Amino acid sequence: MQFELEPEERSFEDEVEAFLRQNASPDVMDPHPEQLSQTVDTPAKRGLMAKLAERGWLGMSWPKAYGGQEMSGIYDFVLTEALARHGAPQPGKGVGIVGKTLIRHGSEKMKSEFLPKILRGEIEFAIGYSEPDAGSDAASMRLKAERKGDGWVLNGAKLWTTSAHFADWYWVGARTDPESKHKGITLFLIPMNHPGLSIRPIWTIGDERTNEVFFENVEVSADTVVGQVNQGWTYICEALDLERFAMMPIGGLEKKMEALCTHAHSAEISGRRLRDDPVVRHKVAHLVTEFEVSRMLQKRVISAALKDQIPTVPSSQYKLFMNECGQHLADAALDMMGPDATLRPGEGGALIDGKFERSYRYTVVDTIGGGASEIQKNIIATRGLGLPKNF
Repeated sequence: MQFELEPEERSFEDEVEAFLRQNASPDVMDPHPEQLSQTVDTPAKRGLMAKLAERGWLGMSWPKAYGGQEMSGIYDFVLTEALARHGAPQPGKGVGIVGKTLIRHGSEKMKSEFLPKILRGEIEFAIGYSEPDAGSDAASMRLKAERKGDGWVLNGAKLWTTSAHFADWYWVGARTDPESKHKGITLFLIPMNHPGLSIRPIWTIGDERTNEVFFENVEVSADTVVGQVNQGWTYICEALDLERFAMMPIGGLEKKMEALCTHAHSAEISGRRLRDDPVVRHKVAHLVTEFEVSRMLQKRVISAALKDQIPTVPSSQYKLFMNECGQHLADAALDMMGPDATLRPGEGGALIDGKFERSYRYTVVDTIGGGASEIQKNIIATRGLGLPKNF
């Protein structure tokens, strides 16, 4: 598969890199390229989004009728990867999951209200699919939405809503037909400060804050429904296919791979250079190979997406393999660096400022977001290999 950037695309990448170097700041960019930059909100980070918007870099592939430029999706990819390499916040859910779904299925009222704000970088969204008894099997969600006059009343709870503590709006799925599993789910778009909504923090092993969100008689109007009633599962599946590659850029992993290779090349243990150890050389070569396979899997997804295909199986293959590569990398780094590798960022003597200690913990979280690894394996087995669901 040939996948090289054209001169115009390379020029855009150079422009983005120059912009990010010019705007480099610890208030905006995470020096440890995890996804934690996506789970913390600050005025500085929103300011960076506004600067991206001023340059017309948000929603570049959207139709011109909705404020986009109808540029190739490769430009969105170039921007996302550059931001990931610098540990910067990304357009993410608003431009991708929410914006593109609204363009396809949203009412004219929703389009006119939300799409301009997304393109101006003025609005943040939280995504509410998982529940206490419906994690990776999101189709089993039980948050209840019942008719009340022309509107709805929602009761129940959502779990693992990462951005709920700072988002402006909640993109949430609810059960509107208890008699049907997949055809009984409806998407709603609700303000996070709506009466009856409450949020409780949950801290993960990777220092990431996620949240539990409770609905207690949350009354909403009919125009908060996204698309058609009971068609939410179809929209969610489309969005998850997008999330598995748009929300999982490889730029952060690339920087960690570079950091490990640099350390292995220059570091010494007991007077012996790591690069002269055949076990270390073999492990680094294996990890670099895994990383390149991850990159090729990502390119397959992008290639399909650029042809307006829905890359369900390639997305699952990429997410599964890339996440496992990240875990293998963090595990190998701690083995190579010895006891000092367990020191956390900011602690004296922490190697590479504790990059891999945190990565070792955070890569566990990576295997869950956007669909757990077990779900990806099921998708690959059933949709990719044609195996029966019960085998």
